[in-house]
Amino acid sequence: MNESPIILTLDAGGTNFSFSAICKGQQIGDRINLPSKADDLDQCLKSLKTGFTKLIDSIDESPKAISFAFPGPADYKNGVIGDLPNLPAFRGGIPLGPYLEKEFNIPVFINNDGDLFTLGESKAGFLPFVNKLLEESGSEKKFRNLIGITLGTGFGAGITINGSLLEGDNSAASEAWLLRNKRHSYTNIEDTVSIRSLKRMYAEQIATDPATAPEPHEIFEIATGKKEGVREAAVESFLRYGEVIGDAIASILTLADGLIVIGGGVSGAYPVFSRSMLDELNGFYTTLNGSKLNRVVHKVYNMEDDYQLKKFTESSSEQVLIPGTSETTVYQKEKKTGVGLSKLGANQAVSIGAYYYALDRLN
Repeated sequence: MNESPIILTLDAGGTNFSFSAICKGQQIGDRINLPSKADDLDQCLKSLKTGFTKLIDSIDESPKAISFAFPGPADYKNGVIGDLPNLPAFRGGIPLGPYLEKEFNIPVFINNDGDLFTLGESKAGFLPFVNKLLEESGSEKKFRNLIGITLGTGFGAGITINGSLLEGDNSAASEAWLLRNKRHSYTNIEDTVSIRSLKRMYAEQIATDPATAPEPHEIFEIATGKKEGVREAAVESFLRYGEVIGDAIASILTLADGLIVIGGGVSGAYPVFSRSMLDELNGFYTTLNGSKLNRVVHKVYNMEDDYQLKKFTESSSEQVLIPGTSETTVYQKEKKTGVGLSKLGANQAVSIGAYYYALDRLN
């Protein structure tokens, strides 16, 4: 296989499709944007076919594969898309992957946007950024695993282990939106961590209709004093939001043990919600006998804070004597990890992730 193949990718939204070509991890040429026609299957498929055809015509070399993110539920392994709220044309199970393979005669790979976001940040974003900082600081530590969190309409996640995407046997790994909600244990996390829930939490505190509540970016501006509104209610909404995110990440971290990167539209409110999120991650359980137990075994550092970033990059290892000898070995006394914001931006990370996912499958 060509060591630098061109991969076609797609950013699929309920309103628009955005097509791009990637080579060597970089976008080549311009993006092509077309309406998704999400309520009509024939028109939607026509839009997909037109977009990829225009993309192929705009590049000098034949692509080796198509790879992109598409919302679930889906059977990603077999390329079959299930019932989607934002893309009603696909209800009933539509084999989108096989359709595109027949149209363009190249392999087609589809995956979840949270998964591909994480893979992109693992290959070309947050993970190499942090490892470079550690290397420059003289630390011997190197991270290989990454937990990716996307905050937008709801709560998305992905996990990479040693640079490879954790997919699961049923294309159902990292379905973190179904984690239990710490504040409301009878429901899932998205009843606090979602756009609709942020609006509801703000509206409840000021006794107004959630339908007329400000959007999350406006609630953030109210919380930071940049826009008129009830500042205390805005701050409290994001503190609840961050607390539940922190609890969810802690549950994932106990199993995956890696860095944590956050992206998506609501990640812009990180300066407000990160406070309660980090308090939760670095908090504790109270056991039945009244003793305290750390929520996670790690010390979690805020990579967006200069002081904490400096402390994170400092080596925490020491030399300990091997009994009965004069030799020593390295002892990593503190287990540490870091949480920070996307270095690529969610859309770019998803596209880069789709590229590397295709390379992996082609090889």
